[in-house]
Amino acid sequence: MIYSMTGFGKAQKEIQDLQIKVEVKSLNSKFTDLFCRLPKSLSAREIEVRNYLTQQLERGKIELSLTMQKATETASPSLLPEKQIEELFSELKRVAKQVGVESVNETALYLHALSMPNTIQAEQSQETEEEVEALWQSIFEIIQEATQECKSFRLREGNVVQEKFKEYIASIKNGLDAVKEQDLIRMPNIRERMKKSLLDLGLNEDFDQNRFEQEVVYYIEKFDISEEKVRLATHLEYFLEVLKEGNGKKLNFMAQEIGREINTIGSKANDSQIQRIVVNMKDELEKIKEQTANVL
Repeated sequence: MIYSMTGFGKAQKEIQDLQIKVEVKSLNSKFTDLFCRLPKSLSAREIEVRNYLTQQLERGKIELSLTMQKATETASPSLLPEKQIEELFSELKRVAKQVGVESVNETALYLHALSMPNTIQAEQSQETEEEVEALWQSIFEIIQEATQECKSFRLREGNVVQEKFKEYIASIKNGLDAVKEQDLIRMPNIRERMKKSLLDLGLNEDFDQNRFEQEVVYYIEKFDISEEKVRLATHLEYFLEVLKEGNGKKLNFMAQEIGREINTIGSKANDSQIQRIVVNMKDELEKIKEQTANVL
């Protein structure tokens, strides 16, 4: 089971008189890159949110957006605590008269009442800690719901990628089988080409056969790809085993090892037919590398 790093999830719910909406999206990245867009009133909770996202989504470029707005536009309460402002304004006028101020500028007193500390936030401060914590827990549940939907999206994408991996590996295996078939006739062909080259140089059939066979053995050893074929087959099988684990970094490493063996086969084979097969195998391997970059 593998997870893609590409995912999206959203959730929304109405709490009290607030409409809460959360969106979580992620893209591929070598490291964990988190960005949280929260209202200022929830800025103190950002670390908690980031820790949760890191635990659940592990890696990738992850972005969370949380918005809050009034559920209804009608009958919305005043943003200002009118009663408290009125009391402050009256108290300021009383004190001014008491200290003997003859001409009271009521406009100035009213503005002063508005600017007094905690005036604007007076109503908000009336909420108890228990109420604030209960509201946050409800909001956090919405964050969890959106995050789990994002994980489900990642899993669905991962299942698609997993099937693609199997197709690419099967194609490379077919290429390896074709290389093995061609390798059976490659060595005799090399021997015949060497012999023909000697005859083209004007040498008769009575040249030193022992020396000729020694040269043939030398070139056969130089062009031998038996070890590379065995290692490539082993790497392909192990890639499928790692695929069951769902480890993207290990899959990327195995893709590099597969590429190394394919390149060596192409460079040592000295055969045009095998070169064409190797080109096709490299094409399939590039598709694998593109996908491993997006696997968790």
